[in-house]
Amino acid sequence: MSWAPGVTASGVGQLPRTSPGAEFSVRVVKRDYTSSTVLALEVAALNNTALPAWSPGAHVDMLLPNGLVRQYSLCGRRDDAHRWRFGVLREENGRGGSAYIHDHLKERDVITLRGPRNNFELARASSYVFVAGGVGITPLLPMINTVAETGVPWTLFYGGRSRAAMAFIDEVARFGSQVVLWPQDQCGLLDLDRIVAGRPKDSHLYCCGPEPLIAAIEGRFRAGGHLGSLHVERFKTARDPCAENRALTVVLRRSNKTVQVGANESVLAAVERAGTRPLFSCREGTCGTCETAVIAGQPDHRDAVLTEAERRSGKTMMICVSRSWDPVLELDL
Repeated sequence: MSWAPGVTASGVGQLPRTSPGAEFSVRVVKRDYTSSTVLALEVAALNNTALPAWSPGAHVDMLLPNGLVRQYSLCGRRDDAHRWRFGVLREENGRGGSAYIHDHLKERDVITLRGPRNNFELARASSYVFVAGGVGITPLLPMINTVAETGVPWTLFYGGRSRAAMAFIDEVARFGSQVVLWPQDQCGLLDLDRIVAGRPKDSHLYCCGPEPLIAAIEGRFRAGGHLGSLHVERFKTARDPCAENRALTVVLRRSNKTVQVGANESVLAAVERAGTRPLFSCREGTCGTCETAVIAGQPDHRDAVLTEAERRSGKTMMICVSRSWDPVLELDL
């Protein structure tokens, strides 16, 4: 089970993980560049009613007018129920979503959102260390604001290619010495050895950023045997390039169908081919939309959403990227 936070007298409380959520329309009300490459995009409901409640670490699916679907973390203030904010990095070598938002999405345009959903929830802890790499600062901003209101100790280490490329610097700089800005062109790479080894005892570390940063921190935590206090959110799954894809059989219990999944297709694609329409979004194992209950069989997890405990339980899987260790897998579809 994952958790979403609520402020309590002792710090941060916990609620169950949210579901994919309904679709609804919003209007773009503000565009503002917060760095040389990151656009801060603000939206509001069409009738100016309150938007759905959300918790730090949550993200939504953005269904763009050109047919693309992309996921973005909510990075505004939770006490503003009528506006949501996102930080969108322009990815020159991306798949076109961020370029469309930067170049074509204008103020007063209407877009569809789905969510919010939270796979990166803030757990209760005696202190926190936050590590951001580039646009990975976005899901950490509401976490920092929430923790700061509780009085629980925390520190942010924020790295980027250059100061000009680091988004929302003014917002975090107001916290003074609790924030360490680390532009790579001036300071080199983040000193992860010092950050991990020097963190307070019993603290929880939250990290979001490029895969090399996350993998390096995971390696240090794994060596120290404290993975339970590490929380990460990836932009992409950390797939094993040597992982072998074998053909398998998937039984869809509710649909009363048996589907053959080829070695070169995903379980999701095979299920769709059979005429079943599960919810999905990213197709990369990062958003959690396609999480499906497993009735029988041992999943081969390849997503970036489930915790280690959830993986061991084998009760659910992300059918867009994960497969099966068993030749037959039975799903609640």
